[in-house]
Amino acid sequence: MRKIICAVLVLSVVSSICFAGGEAEKPLEAINVSYVKSPFNLPQIIMKKRGMLDKAFAEEGIRVGYHAIESGSQQAQAMAAGSLDIGGVMNTTSVLLATAAGNDVRIISGFSRPEGIFAIVSADPSITGIRDLQGKKAGGPKGTVLHQLLAAAMESQGLDISDLEFLQMSIPQASTAMLAGHLDAALLAGSILIQARNSGAHVVVTAEGLVSPKLVICARGGFLESHPEAVDLYLQIHREALAWMKANEEEALRIGAEEQGISLDDARILYEWTRFTDRLIPEDLETMRDDIRFMLQNGMLTRETAPENCIAPFALP
Repeated sequence: MRKIICAVLVLSVVSSICFAGGEAEKPLEAINVSYVKSPFNLPQIIMKKRGMLDKAFAEEGIRVGYHAIESGSQQAQAMAAGSLDIGGVMNTTSVLLATAAGNDVRIISGFSRPEGIFAIVSADPSITGIRDLQGKKAGGPKGTVLHQLLAAAMESQGLDISDLEFLQMSIPQASTAMLAGHLDAALLAGSILIQARNSGAHVVVTAEGLVSPKLVICARGGFLESHPEAVDLYLQIHREALAWMKANEEEALRIGAEEQGISLDDARILYEWTRFTDRLIPEDLETMRDDIRFMLQNGMLTRETAPENCIAPFALP
C-alpha cells in the first residue's frame, strides 16, 4: 500500500494521508490522464493494459479517467479547460505553442526522442522529394512536430509552407485521405506510418536532420501545484512501466502490437525507432531553443519564449 503524507500548516504541522491541495481543498477523487497510443507509446500502453496506473491510484482511493486524445495541441486545450490533468505524451512543439498562448502546461518528464518515427508520406509515385509537393495538397495535425517537420522540409528546399495547401486533420484521417487519393501527401507517425507503407505508400522524408522530435509528459499547472503527490505517483508508475518493458521486452512488444493492430515485426521496428526515457537532458533544452527560433521565423510563434518557462523545476536537467 502506497501512503502519501501531506504536511499541512495550520498554526502547527498536522500530518495526514491525502491528495489535497489549494485547487480543490479536498482529497483528490479522480485524476484525468490522456491515453496516447500513437506513434508507438509503449510505456503508456503497458501502464494501461497491465492496470499499473489504476492499481497504484486505487490504493490511494483515486479513480483514473483515461481520455484518448492523440494531438498534443488538443491535450493542451483540454488542460486549459481543466478537463485533463496529465498529458501522458505531448510533443514539445505543442507545449511551446500552448505556453506562448498563455496556457499553463508544465513538462514534468521526458518520454522519448523518436526521429525516425515521424515522416511525410505519399501514395503518388511521382512525388519523390519535397520539391514535388509545391502546389500540392497535404494533410496532418497542425501545431505539432509534424507541422514543424513540413515547414522545415519545405524551407530546406527553398520553399515556404504556403507553397502548398496544408489541411488540418488527425494522423489517421490524413492517412486514409492520402491512400484514397484525396491528398498528395500525409504527415504520419508510428504504426500508421508502417500501415501506410504496407498499403503501398512511400516515405518522402523523415524528421532526421530536419527537426529533433521530443515527446514529454506534462501536467496542468494548477494540478501540479495542488496535487504534487499525484504527479509524483504518476511518474513513479511511468518508471516502473519502463523497467517492466526492458525486463519483458517480447511480452511488451506483443501487448503493443495487439493494441496498435500491427504485426510483432512492425512493433519491433517501431520500438527500435523510438528512444524511451524518463528524463530531460541538456541537449533537449538546446534543441527546444532551436525549435523556438525556427517557429518564430516561420510564423508558428508570434513572440519569444524560453524552454524553462514550460518545464517544472524538478524536471530540468
